[in-house]
Amino acid sequence: MPAQTSSTPEFALRLEGVALGYGDFTVLRDISMDVRAGQVVAVMGGSGSGKTTLLRAATGQITAQQGRVLAFGQDIGAASRAEVQALRKRMGVLFQQGALFTDLNVFENVAFPLREHTRISEAEVTDRVLDKLDAVGLRAAAHLKVSEISGGMARRVALARAVVLEPELILYDEPFAGLDPISLGITARLIRSLADRLGCASVLITHDVQESFAIADQVYLVGRGQLAAAGTPQMLAASPDPYVQQFLKGQPDGPVAFQYPETPAFQKWLSQQKGRKA
Repeated sequence: MPAQTSSTPEFALRLEGVALGYGDFTVLRDISMDVRAGQVVAVMGGSGSGKTTLLRAATGQITAQQGRVLAFGQDIGAASRAEVQALRKRMGVLFQQGALFTDLNVFENVAFPLREHTRISEAEVTDRVLDKLDAVGLRAAAHLKVSEISGGMARRVALARAVVLEPELILYDEPFAGLDPISLGITARLIRSLADRLGCASVLITHDVQESFAIADQVYLVGRGQLAAAGTPQMLAASPDPYVQQFLKGQPDGPVAFQYPETPAFQKWLSQQKGRKA
């Protein structure tokens, strides 16, 4: 990938005072964050805290209710469909479940983005796919069917596919979920090495503290509908904030409530249920 020039935006991804949600329900309010080229940024929080909602906003799947989401300096909310598609081509996404094509083998899964978005020769496709599979330790598994590989291997194949176009921004949705300790450590090191090797910006949507803190340059912790903390892993580890410490240490008691908060949508649904019983 070409090095940054003075015309390249400073931030691969930037959120400015963003509010995100679905319909009348707002999941997150007043979120601001920056992601630069070469950085690994972890977005952390508990289940249902809005982490994946941030990823959807970054890829233009949802539009901010307030504020701006900028990808490579361009406001996604104000972009046309063609412009959003062009921005997405500069991104790679590792989906939480891998999302591999079960009717294609490992090689063809990784080759798919190259065939869809480039016109390079078959020889170049082969070289690039094998290079990325080698980076994730699966070069010799290129011929295998998806049904013949383990869940951890499938996650690494999905990682190879996410980076095969050498994108400027890579978004990882729960990259460590369901991995055994060895695969988890390998995946974390791969994310860091790919960011360093490609010079790309990387965003991890995760709740895994140990592995994320080991590779992240910056951490954003979301919770209670807002940005709870931001800083380096060392800064968050030293934070006196009870919410931050409860999350990092996995404490059962603290500011985080076990019960999912009630919303106007729930109250409306509940009143309808009661009306049916009358």
